[in-house]
Amino acid sequence: MYEQGVVRDGAARSELSMKKSANASFERVLSPNPGLSNRGARRAPPAYCGNMWLRYILFMQSFEVEGVKFGGGSLSFLLGPCVVESYEHALMMARSIKEICERVGVGFVYKSSFDKANRSSIDSFRGQGMEFGLGILKEVKDELGVPVITDVHETWQVEKTAEVADIIQIPAFLCRQTDLLVESARSGRAVNVKKGQFLAPWDAKNIVEKLQAAGCEKILLTERGASFGYNNLVVDLRSFPIMRSFGVPVVFDVTHSLQLPGGLGKATGGQAEYIEHFARAGVACGVDAVFMEVHNDPSVAPSDGPNQLPLARLEALLTKLKKIHELVNEGQAA
Repeated sequence: MYEQGVVRDGAARSELSMKKSANASFERVLSPNPGLSNRGARRAPPAYCGNMWLRYILFMQSFEVEGVKFGGGSLSFLLGPCVVESYEHALMMARSIKEICERVGVGFVYKSSFDKANRSSIDSFRGQGMEFGLGILKEVKDELGVPVITDVHETWQVEKTAEVADIIQIPAFLCRQTDLLVESARSGRAVNVKKGQFLAPWDAKNIVEKLQAAGCEKILLTERGASFGYNNLVVDLRSFPIMRSFGVPVVFDVTHSLQLPGGLGKATGGQAEYIEHFARAGVACGVDAVFMEVHNDPSVAPSDGPNQLPLARLEALLTKLKKIHELVNEGQAA
């Protein structure tokens, strides 16, 4: 919250008054419903008020990562295959995605994981290790001049990963791990945290506060679906404005939101046929960035193939999303 102080300038006094009003309104939004018991109130979703949009304007953090802007009215993309497969494949995918994004006129960060630690089965492909994966990501970054994002699972991985990655990503199942969040925050890199499938969007405020307390100034929160019964996820579109109200840019992980966790028995299923539908809805809701796993041939991808976007469908989708984003921004400006 903004600190109170002596404000003599009229304009500054007016701005501070607006901020105090936004703070007070926002606290009312997230405060427990007095009509409910304490236990029930803690689980009740917050109601909305008009001043939430004022909070976006006054509080929204924006930053750049190697020329790619997050927040501040921009729409950026985190794109790439699920896992690092080989140098040749990574370079081909990064180059193809870069060329598409340049034609469309959008910024992107190349994503790929060196280890898929959270797998359905002991037999599932995890990757070829941290040293192998980071080495390839560094080569891709140096050769093509694109920023990269990859995830960490344990605190000891952070320092080495930060030497390569421009954004450190925290997997959804680890989003509450304080030591991992703090270590990532102290790396000096931007940090993207995926909200757990088990977590309410308003509870993600605690994630932001942990990172900020450890000194992180470049924070992204990612929505990737919530558990909906067994082997299924659902996206609550309210999570986008709720998490944006915490003052950080919000990312929509479209492809992981279409997973069917464990749906194939020893592997995760997916519904890639709905990627375009979900992506359009998220951008229409005002997200700041879109995360999508992209593969030249998902049918042979060693990890998460059923929910990856075929590379051949990427350019048409990005073109449409850019137009939707421009329309949404135009409407807000009016």
